Amino acid sequence: MCGILALFGLPAAEAVRKEVVEAAKLIRHRGPDWSGVYCEGSTIIAHERLAIVDPDSGDQPLFNKAKDIVLGVNGEIYNYIELQENLEQRAPGKHQFITKSDCEVLLHLYAEDGLEFLDKNEVCGMFAFVIWDKRSDTYIVARDSVGIIPLYIGWGADGSVRVASELKALHNTCERYELFPPGHIFDSKSGQRRMFYTPKWMEPTPMPTEEIALLTLRDAFETAVTSHMMSDVPYGVLLSGGLDSSLVASIMSRHIKNSSGGGNPAAWPQLHSFCTGLEGSPDLKAAADVAKYLGTTHHEYVFTVQEGLDAIPDVIYHLETFDVTTVRAATPMYLMARRIRATGVKMVLSGEGADEIFGGYLYFHKAPNPEEFHAENVRKLKQLHLYDCLRANKSMMAWGVEARVPFLDRRFMEVSMGFDPQQKMCVDKDGKPRMEKWVLRKAFDLPGNRAYLPESVLWRQKEQFSDGVGYSWIDSIQAHAGQIITDQQMKTADNRFPVKTPRTKEAYMIRQFFAQRFGENGAAAQTVGWQDSIACSSEVALKWDKDFQGRADASGRSVLGIHSAAYDTAYKTASQSSGATEESGPDAKKARTA
Repeated sequence: MCGILALFGLPAAEAVRKEVVEAAKLIRHRGPDWSGVYCEGSTIIAHERLAIVDPDSGDQPLFNKAKDIVLGVNGEIYNYIELQENLEQRAPGKHQFITKSDCEVLLHLYAEDGLEFLDKNEVCGMFAFVIWDKRSDTYIVARDSVGIIPLYIGWGADGSVRVASELKALHNTCERYELFPPGHIFDSKSGQRRMFYTPKWMEPTPMPTEEIALLTLRDAFETAVTSHMMSDVPYGVLLSGGLDSSLVASIMSRHIKNSSGGGNPAAWPQLHSFCTGLEGSPDLKAAADVAKYLGTTHHEYVFTVQEGLDAIPDVIYHLETFDVTTVRAATPMYLMARRIRATGVKMVLSGEGADEIFGGYLYFHKAPNPEEFHAENVRKLKQLHLYDCLRANKSMMAWGVEARVPFLDRRFMEVSMGFDPQQKMCVDKDGKPRMEKWVLRKAFDLPGNRAYLPESVLWRQKEQFSDGVGYSWIDSIQAHAGQIITDQQMKTADNRFPVKTPRTKEAYMIRQFFAQRFGENGAAAQTVGWQDSIACSSEVALKWDKDFQGRADASGRSVLGIHSAAYDTAYKTASQSSGATEESGPDAKKARTA
C-alpha cells in the first residue's frame, strides 16, 4: 500500500517538479518507507512507498526493461505469481521481471495485452494505479472493482490531468476534482472511461437461485484469507471479537501453525492480534476471549473518550469525509493504527465486507423476501468505497499500516454473491427466525477439535464497530457536539451547508471540522459519500419497516426488537438449529466426504 500523485499533459514537467514533490508529502503517511519520482516531458509520477512485498527492490515507479513504460501503483496483487506464470506460457521469455514486486506484473500484462489487459486477465487484488506509455504518448488510470483503494482525479488550470490517492494532494492545485469510480479504467488515447470487469453481482437481477454447500463457502473464504497473507514484513489481524474478524483470525492462525518451518518468513511464530476500545467495552472482552482460544499474541489498546474527541479533527482530515457513522467508527481505528505501527507491524487483515455480502446489519432482519434482501446486498456493496473501505484504508494508512480485506476478494465475492440469498436471510424457508449471517456462521460451525471458534463467538450478534468499542463512545460524541454547536447554528444549517446539510449537532460539528480543511460546499464536499441518517435508510429499508423513517441515530442499538438485548434464548436456539446442513446444496457429495 502506498500513495501516488501523477500529473499528465503538463507543458513542462520539470518546471513543476518541486511543486509536485511538496504535494506528494501531503500523502507521505501512506508510504513512509521511500519516495520515488519519475519526471520527463509532460509527465510526473510521484510515489510514496509502504514496503510490504519485496522491500529491497520494489521501489516505485516501476519500469519495463526498455524504460518506456512507467507504472505507479497503490495496492496488492494477490495472484501475481499465477499471472506471471500464465504470461510466461503465452509469451515464453518475452517479459523480463526486474523486481519481485507483486505489482510489476501489471506493467507486463499491459505490454502484452494493451489497453484490454484488465479485461483479458483475472487480476485479483486491491489497487489504484497509473501507467505512462512513452511509446504511444498514452496514460492509463484504473481502480479495483470494489474501490478498496481510494483514488481521485482532477484537472489543473494548465490543462493537466492529475491523479492522487487522497484528495488533499489535489485540493489546492485543481480547478475541479472528483472520485475516480471503482472498477473503471481510463485511457487518454480514447479519452474514455469504462468498466473493465462487470461481476455478476453488480446488478440485483437476475437473482441467483442455486444453493451452495457450506463446505464450498468455507473453502472459498479460507482461500481468500490465505491469499491475503502474502508479505515480507511482520503482519497481524484486527480482532474485535465479532464473527467476521474472528473468522479471519482463526484461519490465519491455522495457516501459520500448519505452515511452520516452511511458511511465510514474515509470519511470527504466533499470530499477533489487535483490538481497541473504551475501558470495559464489549469488543475488548470478546476479543480477549477469542485470542485466548486461538492462542494469538494479543494487544489490547484502551483509549479514553477525551483521547477520541481530541483525535476527531485529525481523523476527518485523513478520511476526507464528513459522514457521521464513518467518523465514529474510524476514530478508534485511527488511534489503534498508531499503536500497531509502534509494534513494527505494517499490514493487518480485517473483516470489512462481510455485513454487506451476508446481510449482517440488523435491519436485514426486516427483509421481506430473498429478492429484496439480495438487492440490498448489491446496493451496499456498490457503496462500500464511500464508507467502510474508505474508513479501513484511510484511518489505518494515516499511520502507514495497510488493511487487507479478504471478504472483498474478487473470487470470494463471485462465490458468496452467487448463491440463493434465501440461505442468507434471517428466517428460514419455514419462517423460523435465525441469526443474521446464518449461512456464514453455519459454514464454520464444526464440532470438537475441528472447531474454528467457540460457539459463544460464532453465534455472537453483530455490533457496529462504533458501538463495540464502548457504548458510551457515541453518546460522548453527541454530548460534546451539543456543547459546541448551538441551536441557532442548527436553524441556519441549510444556509451554511446547502450541499448535504447536516441534520444533527454531531453531524454539524463533523462537517465544520471538514470545512476548516477542505472548504464548505466546494468540490471536496461533492466527493463525500454521505448518509442522512442510519446506514440502512434507503428506500428499500424504509419499505421493510416504517420504524426506520426519520431516525437520526445510526447506532445498531437503535434497531429495537432485533439486537440481542431484545430477543430470548429460544430465538438464539432456533438460529443455530434451523435450515441447511453442511451437506446441503449442489456440492453435497463433496461435503459429505470432507
